[in-house]
Amino acid sequence: MPLLAARGLQLSLPDRSAQPLFRRAPLTPILRGIDLELEPGESLGIVGESGSGKTSLGRTLLRLYEPTAGALSFEGRDITHLPEAAIRPLREGMQFIFQDPLSSLNPRQRIEDILAQPLLAFGRVASRQEGRVRARALLERVHLPAAFATRYPHELSGGQRQRVGIARAIALKPRVIVADEIVSGLDVSTQAQILVLLRELKREDALIFISHDLSVVRVLCDRVMVLRQGAVVEQGPCAQIFADPKHPYTRALLEAIPLPDVDPGWVAA
Repeated sequence: MPLLAARGLQLSLPDRSAQPLFRRAPLTPILRGIDLELEPGESLGIVGESGSGKTSLGRTLLRLYEPTAGALSFEGRDITHLPEAAIRPLREGMQFIFQDPLSSLNPRQRIEDILAQPLLAFGRVASRQEGRVRARALLERVHLPAAFATRYPHELSGGQRQRVGIARAIALKPRVIVADEIVSGLDVSTQAQILVLLRELKREDALIFISHDLSVVRVLCDRVMVLRQGAVVEQGPCAQIFADPKHPYTRALLEAIPLPDVDPGWVAA
């Protein structure tokens, strides 16, 4: 049984730019009939240019958006239109890593409190002090010094903040992690370190990695799905797609500047 499955998934969102005065904004189709299955321990890359629907698909798969049509299931349970009160207990099993860690981390909280918050919310620790102890262990797991626990997000570099975002996502030991363009805007060396870290983590969790760059996906993923204008144009094993892309759009993406293969030794164990 797939861990996560979508059948004919569709999503339409209001177009605020075309909203008539005193009337509802018209709906714009974003996703068009997506079929997807994710097995435990599998890694899937979702690739496409800006505006192709990658982020919307990632958010819909974790029910941050409610699908307009189609079916969505998590661990065999239909969550397509599950109300928020019913889906909240399931959220510890599916986590999202956002593209911009600075905007997704509370600037008024120390890193230890940011990491302790989900542990407290889901009853994984008995006290805030215990949560802070666990926070330091999480920092070490993502190759950051435990001393960073008392810092604020603005005191860290972009790559360090992204590792904090990863630490927060794995704190609850989720079954599925969606990582949305999390190496965009980072220098190549930092990108490589983040990718090595994700490659370590994907051995335990199912991973959906969203990117506009197929050469980054090849470092991490078992399979790749190529989106264009909200529809799947090609999908299959990474090795097959790289060796013999069928769709012209996929070939165009492959012609982008590649990221070199990552040497695991670039990050200290």
